[in-house]
Amino acid sequence: MKVKQIIDEDFLNYKKASMVIAFPSCSFKCDKECGQQVCQNSALAAAKDIEISIDDIIERYSNNVFTSAFVFGGLEPFDSLEDLKLLIITIRVCYKIMDDIVIYTGYKPDEIPEIIQWLKRYENIIVKFGRFIPNSEHRFDEILGIELSSNNQYAVKI
Repeated sequence: MKVKQIIDEDFLNYKKASMVIAFPSCSFKCDKECGQQVCQNSALAAAKDIEISIDDIIERYSNNVFTSAFVFGGLEPFDSLEDLKLLIITIRVCYKIMDDIVIYTGYKPDEIPEIIQWLKRYENIIVKFGRFIPNSEHRFDEILGIELSSNNQYAVKI
């Protein structure tokens, strides 16, 4: 699968030590809604794609004694839906890893109801919803255990 970045140990995006996988695509909803370039991941968007197998991702994760969660973010995981689904299925069904999976999205729940319904098949899935709004108040999210960049953003355990 294609990704923009893999961080083997991250302590910023979730309350648990996590492997962060940055997905390669985005429709740049935040920019369009604001009418200006506000994407926090513009540099990531310009980065070269990395080709890596799902098995290699899971092997890296499994060999790390510190991580106990996955965070899918980067650009927009739901804009690479087939790869996202395959990754979740492989983690849960093939490898039977039940650690938390956190998905950062700029979508609102009412924009992706079918995807949310699909995610309900699997345990320990958390989705952080909401577009980035510049100059917005930050807010602490109890589920994620971190401060989010905009006060409209929030996490839900699916």
